Amino acid sequence: MEVNVYTAPGCAWCLKVKEYLDQRHVVYNEINVAANREAAKEMVRKTSQRGVPVVEVDGVFLIGFDQEGMDARFGTEPLAPEPLTSEPLTSES
Repeated sequence: MEVNVYTAPGCAWCLKVKEYLDQRHVVYNEINVAANREAAKEMVRKTSQRGVPVVEVDGVFLIGFDQEGMDARFGTEPLAPEPLTSEPLTSES
């Protein structure tokens, strides 16, 4: 599954989308349209949208914080946090 998230600095809804995806351990590419004019033009060409966030999932576009659309693709429940390390902790004497 390929997921692209079109964002811009200071966008509160963009942060909510990224938090949602992070909670579900979804790997995504963040594309900052404020810093990448070509990506911004591509997003507008593909979606006719000038605002962010826009989430692209395998070529399907979700506009804004579309929780229903994201739930359908990624599940409704957040996953447990991933462990910080897979190595057992040891104590030294």
